[in-house]
Amino acid sequence: MTTYVITVPGTFLKDIDDETCSELTKRLASHHTGLSETEDVELLTVHEGGTFSVRLEVDAADRVAAEDAAVRLLVAALESLGFPEKDAPLGPCAVTGIDGES
Repeated sequence: MTTYVITVPGTFLKDIDDETCSELTKRLASHHTGLSETEDVELLTVHEGGTFSVRLEVDAADRVAAEDAAVRLLVAALESLGFPEKDAPLGPCAVTGIDGES
């Protein structure tokens, strides 16, 4: 397995407050560990206008599997906080870090 840092962009179409951002970060924190910290990337970045990026660390056999896993994790966390896909659509993922075979 390889460890990937996957960046998933999206847009909040309804307002998100600081408390909800904090809770989202807490729920995803276990997927932002050593490699992410080494690459010096923030787990969640929210910009004006509601656009955001989430960077998650996942172990997978290949890039496609890593991207799928990251999206599933993020969608589940967003839905649990009251942000279904219609309120927080996601954009295309990007690999922003790779740590060879683990």
